[in-house]
Amino acid sequence: MTEKEKKLSYEKYEAYDPERIEEMSGHYKEILRLIGENPDREGLVRTPLRVSRAMQFLTQGYNLDPEEILNSAKFREEYREMVIVKDIEIYSLCEHHLIPFFGKAHVAYIPDKYITGLSKIARVVEIYARRLQVQERLTTQIKTAINNALKPLGVAVVIEAQHLCMSMRGIQKQNSVTTTSDFIGAFERDKTRAEFLQLIGTRLH
Repeated sequence: MTEKEKKLSYEKYEAYDPERIEEMSGHYKEILRLIGENPDREGLVRTPLRVSRAMQFLTQGYNLDPEEILNSAKFREEYREMVIVKDIEIYSLCEHHLIPFFGKAHVAYIPDKYITGLSKIARVVEIYARRLQVQERLTTQIKTAINNALKPLGVAVVIEAQHLCMSMRGIQKQNSVTTTSDFIGAFERDKTRAEFLQLIGTRLH
């Protein structure tokens, strides 16, 4: 499988840059020292390497093109009703504190001549989540990629997430959930948007 095929696959994709990992490891070792730890003690000797690899994995979305992913499984189909992929798990890093936020994304579009593989919708969410993010921008980026690639009649995205930067530090509110949404095209109409919101709130399984 070529590198491009790996990128277009919905399988777990991991690619580590040894030079970057080595450079990052040096910085993480210094951070350990600056917070008052001994980076040479047994339990921490390999921590800079592990953190560097983890950070590359958590930010691998920078190396992938979501519109290319969508276009790799784009099919002509005369279906013009709502397509919803809901409860897509997201795990991302807040760009302000590099602390995780996590939750679920609900995505819908109304095709206009073209549909895409359902897994590709989830893949687009994953690609943008695997970057340093704010939830508001993440929501809009998902909408824009689907709109650009498929040219549908409308796109809707809702994300519900918990931010550990609110739970672990700062205001320390443990159970708060942040909801963001973005709509374009047909979903700007009250009736269509209301149908989408009702469907993502209904348990059909």
